[in-house]
Amino acid sequence: MLQAFLHYGIHFGFPLVVALIFFKSNWKIAYLIMAAGILIDLDHLLATPMFDPNRCSINFHPLHTYYAMAVYVLLLIPNKTRLVGLGLSIHILADYVDCSFM
Repeated sequence: MLQAFLHYGIHFGFPLVVALIFFKSNWKIAYLIMAAGILIDLDHLLATPMFDPNRCSINFHPLHTYYAMAVYVLLLIPNKTRLVGLGLSIHILADYVDCSFM
Protein backbone atom coordinates (compact mmCIF):
# COMPACT_ATOMS: atom_id res chain seq x y z
CA MET A 1 0.00 0.00 0.00
CA LEU A 2 2.79 2.43 0.94
CA GLN A 3 4.68 1.44 -2.20
CA ALA A 4 1.72 2.27 -4.47
CA PHE A 5 1.09 5.54 -2.60
CA LEU A 6 4.70 6.61 -3.05
CA HIS A 7 4.89 5.45 -6.65
CA TYR A 8 1.76 7.22 -7.85
CA GLY A 9 2.28 10.13 -5.49
CA ILE A 10 5.60 10.83 -7.17
CA HIS A 11 4.11 10.26 -10.64
CA PHE A 12 1.23 12.68 -10.19
CA GLY A 13 1.71 14.62 -6.93
CA PHE A 14 5.34 15.66 -7.29
CA PRO A 15 4.86 17.25 -10.75
CA LEU A 16 1.90 19.18 -9.30
CA VAL A 17 4.03 20.52 -6.44
CA VAL A 18 6.83 21.47 -8.85
CA ALA A 19 4.34 23.18 -11.18
CA LEU A 20 2.71 25.15 -8.36
CA ILE A 21 6.04 26.30 -6.90
CA PHE A 22 8.16 26.98 -9.99
CA PHE A 23 5.61 27.65 -12.76
CA LYS A 24 2.94 29.64 -10.92
CA SER A 25 1.60 31.58 -13.88
CA ASN A 26 1.33 28.50 -16.15
CA TRP A 27 1.07 25.75 -13.57
CA LYS A 28 -1.69 23.83 -15.37
CA ILE A 29 0.25 23.51 -18.62
CA ALA A 30 3.48 22.76 -16.75
CA TYR A 31 1.73 20.05 -14.74
CA LEU A 32 0.18 18.42 -17.82
CA ILE A 33 3.51 18.34 -19.64
CA MET A 34 5.31 16.83 -16.64
CA ALA A 35 2.52 14.36 -15.88
CA ALA A 36 2.64 13.24 -19.53
CA GLY A 37 6.01 11.68 -18.66
CA ILE A 38 4.02 8.61 -17.71
CA LEU A 39 3.68 7.92 -21.45
CA ILE A 40 7.14 6.34 -21.44
CA ASP A 41 5.43 3.41 -19.76
CA LEU A 42 4.17 2.47 -23.22
CA ASP A 43 7.43 0.55 -23.54
CA HIS A 44 5.93 -1.94 -21.10
CA LEU A 45 3.88 -3.18 -24.04
CA LEU A 46 7.09 -4.68 -25.45
CA ALA A 47 7.71 -6.85 -22.38
CA THR A 48 6.59 -10.41 -21.79
CA PRO A 49 4.69 -10.56 -19.55
CA MET A 50 3.51 -7.00 -20.02
CA PHE A 51 3.10 -6.48 -16.26
CA ASP A 52 5.15 -8.19 -13.59
CA PRO A 53 4.79 -6.75 -10.08
CA ASN A 54 8.16 -8.21 -9.11
CA ARG A 55 10.10 -6.68 -12.00
CA CYS A 56 12.05 -3.45 -11.73
CA SER A 57 11.48 -1.19 -14.76
CA ILE A 58 14.86 0.50 -14.40
CA ASN A 59 17.21 -0.75 -17.12
CA PHE A 60 14.69 -3.38 -18.24
CA HIS A 61 12.35 -1.49 -20.57
CA PRO A 62 13.87 0.49 -23.49
CA LEU A 63 12.69 3.91 -22.29
CA HIS A 64 13.84 3.15 -18.74
CA THR A 65 17.49 2.40 -19.58
CA TYR A 66 20.45 4.39 -18.34
CA TYR A 67 21.02 5.65 -21.90
CA ALA A 68 17.47 6.99 -22.05
CA MET A 69 17.91 8.56 -18.61
CA ALA A 70 20.98 10.42 -19.89
CA VAL A 71 18.81 11.90 -22.66
CA TYR A 72 16.16 12.91 -20.09
CA VAL A 73 18.79 14.76 -18.08
CA LEU A 74 20.06 16.49 -21.22
CA LEU A 75 16.49 17.63 -21.94
CA LEU A 76 16.66 19.64 -18.71
CA ILE A 77 19.25 22.00 -20.20
CA PRO A 78 17.43 23.79 -23.07
CA ASN A 79 14.59 25.96 -21.82
CA LYS A 80 12.18 24.65 -24.49
CA THR A 81 12.52 21.02 -23.39
CA ARG A 82 12.97 21.55 -19.65
CA LEU A 83 9.43 20.54 -18.66
CA VAL A 84 9.58 17.37 -20.76
CA GLY A 85 12.94 16.46 -19.24
CA LEU A 86 11.63 17.20 -15.77
CA GLY A 87 8.55 15.04 -16.29
CA LEU A 88 10.61 12.14 -17.62
CA SER A 89 13.16 12.46 -14.80
CA ILE A 90 10.37 12.49 -12.20
CA HIS A 91 8.92 9.38 -13.83
CA ILE A 92 12.26 7.60 -13.52
CA LEU A 93 12.50 8.71 -9.87
CA ALA A 94 9.07 7.18 -9.20
CA ASP A 95 10.13 3.92 -10.82
CA TYR A 96 13.42 3.91 -8.90
CA VAL A 97 11.54 4.30 -5.61
CA ASP A 98 9.27 1.47 -6.71
CA CYS A 99 12.31 -0.73 -7.39
CA SER A 100 13.76 -0.02 -3.95
CA PHE A 101 10.85 -1.95 -2.41
CA MET A 102 11.83 -5.12 -4.29
